[in-house]
Amino acid sequence: MTIKTVLAALGGLVLAGPVAAGGMLAPGEPFPAWSLLDHSGATVKSSDLRGKTYLLWYYPKAMTPGCTREGCALRDSFDEFAKRGVEVLGISFDDPRSNAEFVAKEKFPFRLLSDTDRSLAVQVGAADSPGRLFARRISYLVGGDGKVLKAYDKVDPASHAQEVLTDLDALSR
Repeated sequence: MTIKTVLAALGGLVLAGPVAAGGMLAPGEPFPAWSLLDHSGATVKSSDLRGKTYLLWYYPKAMTPGCTREGCALRDSFDEFAKRGVEVLGISFDDPRSNAEFVAKEKFPFRLLSDTDRSLAVQVGAADSPGRLFARRISYLVGGDGKVLKAYDKVDPASHAQEVLTDLDALSR
């Protein structure tokens, strides 16, 4: 059986690996407009965040060890983000119900968004195609003007929250 045969049988699903389509956005580039459901089923739009700085952190799968570690570190630093005027938003390919369970279990004070069709993920480098099974662990810090302030293509779940807070402090000088 060849790899082409296996991929055809999987329907083009991509489980992991490098991302080609879209690639990472660079600081100064406009972040694409988006509209996604949060864990409560409410629609959240990028236009709702106009004038606010926000951290959009992509995670592969709700309630897995690395995603839980990263989410809990962001939860534990939530007050520091709020002091800096930054809204924290998690995003994955999970449906709103799975994200609601994740929020409830870990007591996250922030919204988790569902990019189930991977449309935003492909545009921003979290997926190379709509067939990708799990999102890449990446983040973007987006300014109130809708432009990328910082792009994080290599994220350590345990230290990412502190890394972003340090960058926010450096950006405010």
